Amino acid sequence: MQRKGSAVWQGGLKDGKGTVSTESGVLRQTPYSFSARFENGTGTNPEELLAAAHAGCFTMALSGQLGNAGMTASKLETTATISLEKLPDGFAITKSHLDLVAHIPGADQAKFDTAVKNAETGCPVSKLFKAEISVSARLVS
Repeated sequence: MQRKGSAVWQGGLKDGKGTVSTESGVLRQTPYSFSARFENGTGTNPEELLAAAHAGCFTMALSGQLGNAGMTASKLETTATISLEKLPDGFAITKSHLDLVAHIPGADQAKFDTAVKNAETGCPVSKLFKAEISVSARLVS
């Protein structure tokens, strides 16, 4: 299986602008720029897209892990926070923190904790990152 995304950039680093698109068409010439990445300008940026991908992948993986443990969530809400830091050799994504609120009626806490850990390490996007990955999980029964 392969999935595609593309980017087009015009101009210099700080004064240029670009667009990103996905094969599915969900993103179609979505603007991104230096100011969107480093100065809270309008448009998206690679770190925001990675955060959404990590949150989505982890949440889907957790749903599968919960099913394996005999639990079904009524709702899983995950926010990923990607940390982009300037290091001596340039910028690097150093962390991805997942903040989860899980609504699972009648859940077993120990089985939930195991499912979260398995999803954290087993999600394909987690495996892609060289960065530190952490999870804060709150179970709401």
